[in-house]
Amino acid sequence: MLLILLSYLGGALTILSPCILPVLPFVFARTGQPFVRSGLPMLAGMALTFALVATLAAVGGGWVVQANQYGRWLAMALMAFFGVTLMFPHLADRLTKPLVALGDKLSSKAQQANAPASGDAMAGAWSGVRASFLLGIATGLLWAPCAGPVLGLVLTGAALNGASVGTTLLLLAYAAGAATSLALALLVGGKVFGAMKRSLGAGEWVRRGLGVAMLGGVAAIATGLDTGLLTKVSTVATAGLEQKLIDALSPRDQQQAASQGAAMMSRSAAPEGGAMMSGGAMMSRTAMTGKGPAMMAMHGAAADADALKVEGTLPQLTGAVEWLNSSPLTAAQLKGKVVLVDFWTYSCINCLRTMPYLKAWAEKYRDQGLVVIGVHAPEFAFERDLGNVRKAIKDLGITYPVAVDNNYAIWRAFGNQYWPAHYFIDAKGQIRHHHFGEGEYAQSEQVIQQLLEEAGRKDVTNTVVSAEDAKGVQQAADMSQVASPETYLGYERAQNFASAEKQAADKARLYTAPAKPALNQWGLAGNWLSQPDQVTLNDARGSIVYRFHARDLHLVLGPGKDGKPVRFRVTIDGAAPGKDHGTDVGVDGTGTITGQRLYQLVRQSGSIADRTFSIEFLDPGVQAYAFTFG
Repeated sequence: MLLILLSYLGGALTILSPCILPVLPFVFARTGQPFVRSGLPMLAGMALTFALVATLAAVGGGWVVQANQYGRWLAMALMAFFGVTLMFPHLADRLTKPLVALGDKLSSKAQQANAPASGDAMAGAWSGVRASFLLGIATGLLWAPCAGPVLGLVLTGAALNGASVGTTLLLLAYAAGAATSLALALLVGGKVFGAMKRSLGAGEWVRRGLGVAMLGGVAAIATGLDTGLLTKVSTVATAGLEQKLIDALSPRDQQQAASQGAAMMSRSAAPEGGAMMSGGAMMSRTAMTGKGPAMMAMHGAAADADALKVEGTLPQLTGAVEWLNSSPLTAAQLKGKVVLVDFWTYSCINCLRTMPYLKAWAEKYRDQGLVVIGVHAPEFAFERDLGNVRKAIKDLGITYPVAVDNNYAIWRAFGNQYWPAHYFIDAKGQIRHHHFGEGEYAQSEQVIQQLLEEAGRKDVTNTVVSAEDAKGVQQAADMSQVASPETYLGYERAQNFASAEKQAADKARLYTAPAKPALNQWGLAGNWLSQPDQVTLNDARGSIVYRFHARDLHLVLGPGKDGKPVRFRVTIDGAAPGKDHGTDVGVDGTGTITGQRLYQLVRQSGSIADRTFSIEFLDPGVQAYAFTFG
């Protein structure tokens, strides 16, 4: 019930978001008409259509996106027609005469039992309701709400749980909230419209003005303004309010947000991409069918050093496609052991920064009865490749057991939603503590020590591990300096894209890099193919630029399908990085992409300021997925 209320309130806040502007003319086109027969059916059609399309988009894959695109074009044509009829009433009479005649015949047959006068009145009313409902369907197809924290959580839940009554109810609640706020605006607008007609005789001019506004809304949507410029400024309007709602109403294990550390929220039950919400959790590629947004600081619930409550039992660890560093383990085999289960994926920067601690704990407490188990749940498609996972485990020096959870069987059994996520299980097989994201390592180690003592160990040390000497991507982030969010490059979740050319879905296009990008804006230069979760360079040369503010800049990259290495050159503010180069880049800015993984391209050694990063690729075929910062 709380989630439904949260969804409803999040939807109601959309009236404050710039992304609502292109559809407002469609709503106000019903101003001056009876609300029950005009405004209400229109808003109902909008809410139902949005909920249906969003549910299908969250679970249905690319075919839904393509089908919805055709529907959007038909809806834009319909809206343009309505706009023209508002501007030119005489033209409207001619254009709609055949439809009116057909409607009259159908209505008269349906109302044969009524008196003629009553039948005409009811038929007219029914025709108006149908027209308004049709307008609402078109509006629902065209409405692209800015994806703030609330909508992000709703869509992620839909992707994780699949099509169900529950997920559809959440989306309906969100749409109903938006419809409620629009209904209030429509009622107020109706009173203003009536007053203008009475006092100024300006009804016809207002009608024509609404027609012009509707055509303007169609133009804005057709050119991508609703999902481009307005999305870039949308989070300023509502994200803070939405995050406060989440903090106040969401369950304890979903509201652990703070300003330090970070966790990535699951993309879907079988994800192949991700997106970041405002404030921070990674959202699913499938769920965020078009917009992505953000990084959320996540922390586990504070652990009482004396009493750790039972949160559940260790599920059966079945369903992994492969076990590495061990034969398959079961919950029964692990009875009597203290177990730490770590959900991770090898291109996740937050996961990589927890690795020094996990490896140290596994080594330090192995002989005292601790078993660390990594559950590798892939984010991108290439992370499903067993060869890639084996190489990552070897390169990272992981020796503890790793379950390759490509089908998310263990993930679902735990009800997990984040990378990284740590679950602490006692010797009786009971989950006693959890922690999402980076940080609070001393507290986590103290939980391990307490559970070992409960299991009867008398020689448990009370010292804690320090990983301050970690190097490269595993070094802790300087979150006080991070002012740039995780940014995905594929068209489904791309935000703040600043090239002059709009991203073309699943098509090759020549792009021009922005000359002076604003903070957190990025762009492409050269011939690129934009796909749902990545962009691929078609020609021998191309580049990506990003205006960022952070100590570290990382980019998930891979060579082409042929596997041939791709050379690149990095510049910062137009010059070689020098001492600010990352671990995968030379002082002169040169480097080579040899595998599909996260590459550290910048690590600033001095003061942190807004900088313009550029990476030029000297060979074709490179695949680029996402920027992360630290």
